[in-house]
Amino acid sequence: MNKLDGMTAIVTGAGRGIGKAIASALASEGAHTVVASRTERELEALVSDLRSKGLSAEAMTSDITDDGQAKRLVEFASKHSGRIDILVNNAGMGVLKPFSQLEVSEFDKMWRLNMRAAFVMTKLALPFMIEQNSGAIVNIASLAGKNSFVNGTGYAATKWALRGWASSLMLEVREYNIRVVTIFPGSVDTTFSPTIKRGDKITQPQDVADAVLFAVTAPARSMFSEIDVRPTNPK
Repeated sequence: MNKLDGMTAIVTGAGRGIGKAIASALASEGAHTVVASRTERELEALVSDLRSKGLSAEAMTSDITDDGQAKRLVEFASKHSGRIDILVNNAGMGVLKPFSQLEVSEFDKMWRLNMRAAFVMTKLALPFMIEQNSGAIVNIASLAGKNSFVNGTGYAATKWALRGWASSLMLEVREYNIRVVTIFPGSVDTTFSPTIKRGDKITQPQDVADAVLFAVTAPARSMFSEIDVRPTNPK
């Protein structure tokens, strides 16, 4: 028996990279996994691959910065079993440039996807979890949410906000046996970090997925509220 049999999971930003790896990991452990992003072709390829392995998955093309589309996504996912057991707020973006060059419109886009969309998705999924008296909300942040760095004023601000919101939410919902977990990856071998050196010691998307799986399958007595995933070779 798989650890997540009978559960329903939603993964945003699941078309590629970290989100794709997380979706595959959850589905492999038995969760009915609903994948979402704005890239229909990538989602269709992912679902086709998962189903070819006998796993349960569905896709919904969605721009979760639109509240209406976010609502439809959660409603779509809940139709499978009437449950939402795991929500992975993975969708994100970053514009890295000096503050003097950062446009307000660029900051607004980061804020809407990195922070506000996670807030809205959680607002929609949380009632299911409270009724079930169980669930897990997993936020994929960044070490930029703990560290300061040049050209990170806009991006880091959204990730620091995500961390503060998540840690406060955790205190509010743990009485319902709901876990709130925030993962803080460093540099990961994805298209988001095109300039990093590739090598055996750079973090892979699967490493982040393994951290998510570890957190959501931990014994009910324990919660890993924050997990850092750092490369052993950051250069």
